[in-house]
Amino acid sequence: MHLFRGSAVSLARSLIVLIVIITASGCASLREDPTLNWSASQLYGEAKAALDAGNYEQAVEYYELLEARFPFGRFAQQAQIEIPYAYYRAGEPEAALAAVDRFVQLNPRHPNLDYAYYLRGLINFNRDQGFLTRLFPMDPAEMDTKPLQQSFEDFGRLINEFPDSRYVEDSRQRMIFIRNALASHELRVAEFYVERQAWVAASQRARYVIERYQGAEVMPQALAILYQSYRALDLEDHAENTMAVLELNFPEHAEAARAGRPITVGAEAGGLRRWVERLPFFAN
Repeated sequence: MHLFRGSAVSLARSLIVLIVIITASGCASLREDPTLNWSASQLYGEAKAALDAGNYEQAVEYYELLEARFPFGRFAQQAQIEIPYAYYRAGEPEAALAAVDRFVQLNPRHPNLDYAYYLRGLINFNRDQGFLTRLFPMDPAEMDTKPLQQSFEDFGRLINEFPDSRYVEDSRQRMIFIRNALASHELRVAEFYVERQAWVAASQRARYVIERYQGAEVMPQALAILYQSYRALDLEDHAENTMAVLELNFPEHAEAARAGRPITVGAEAGGLRRWVERLPFFAN
């Protein structure tokens, strides 16, 4: 009986200690949340201040609190257009894209819809920094170009739907960069096949560059590879037709192509990246 009474006392003491700990933790958590009684305008103001100061993770936290506590009203709507940029600068591209898509879906007639399309293109444009800084990898066939392709489509949609937007010129310049970057990637794949004397594959890839990326900087190299591939495949008529196109459009490179010498056009590896970094970014 004495043993039972002692166990009961110990259990009661443990429960009291546990209740005190839980209560103290609850009070501490309330004290640790300075935003608990903030209004929507104060939450938005702090979020915007954090965003402007470059404290993007803090801005995301405040924007999320604003949308959770005050899902309706002008501050919540403004948060919806600003939080994608905060996610983007915080290094969370997937969350940024999801936030952009959510904003477009909820606000199909918003006056800043052009900015949403521009931001979507920019997020995809920078999703894979590795690709943009290493245009010429050892095995180009394994490169993932989907983010740049999606970015090209995003910027194109902006230009088509909002031709008078302030973001059009910057978007157009980025599309030129993307076209040249994707063409350079495809050319490296063609060169990869040339190095292995896989002439059919090389000719197909060179034709793809010529047909899909009209105006790209690497067009002379693509024509030269196509000419070289046709010669190797004993398709002399095709080779001479290709050479005629090269001589007409890029006469300064025709002699080198006939002699089988390498043709150099455009910036060195990484040069496109450095060029595009000089483009402006227009924050909303």
